[in-house]
Amino acid sequence: MQKIAPVVRRVVIVDPNPAGAKLMADLLKGFGSRDVAIESDDARVVDLAREMEPGLFIMERSGPKLDGEALARRIRRSSLSTRRAPIIMVTAEATASSIKGARDAGVHEFLRKPFTSGDLYRRIENLATKPRDWVEAVGYVGPDRRRFNAVDYAGPRKRKADEGGEPTLDGIKDQSMRILASALVQFSSDPAQAVRAIGEQGKTLKMLGVKTGDTALTLAAVGLQTELEMGRTSLEQLNGPVKAILALASSKTLARQA
Repeated sequence: MQKIAPVVRRVVIVDPNPAGAKLMADLLKGFGSRDVAIESDDARVVDLAREMEPGLFIMERSGPKLDGEALARRIRRSSLSTRRAPIIMVTAEATASSIKGARDAGVHEFLRKPFTSGDLYRRIENLATKPRDWVEAVGYVGPDRRRFNAVDYAGPRKRKADEGGEPTLDGIKDQSMRILASALVQFSSDPAQAVRAIGEQGKTLKMLGVKTGDTALTLAAVGLQTELEMGRTSLEQLNGPVKAILALASSKTLARQA
């Protein structure tokens, strides 16, 4: 219980079914939750989350006034202080498309009905003990999708960055470079998120430059941060600083992005 306490202390349940919501709340209180709020209409969830600052969202996939995937994407792209809080999506329709949809919306875990208290506990324990890297891109915002429902995953790891169980510095750099390149291409589709993604990757690459002694990368990342701190957030203003960083990427990285 101590392991999951920070996650379950404050929880928002989004469920149009009052009986189902009450059952979930009772289970959570049994796990040590102190503050559990219930909402049935996704239009009010963001305002509730802004006031409550939950450590966990548990939401149904669909309902009369609920689109769980759209709500998850809205939370991930919001200015909420808890926009990165774990999300568990619950549904009786555990099809391949619904699982993929939840994953791509930025959900951490998927819980199929009917479920037991043990099933719920294992999902929460996984959130508390196996944190996942955060991906801040334009097309996707959320936890690393390669670790979706990692508690059930027993298959092979497929990327070099996965060797040894932890991402390598080269793997982190490679992903940041690819996200930067993608952010320029997708800038017009969501300018605010593109700027956020560019800023996050700039911070990551500066850290890597300092850590590895790569002066050129460090200076290029600092140049990008300076532009952002001066309020320069248009594509025209960021194109040069971002491309200065991308010039330091390997041809293999940019080829994969293309």
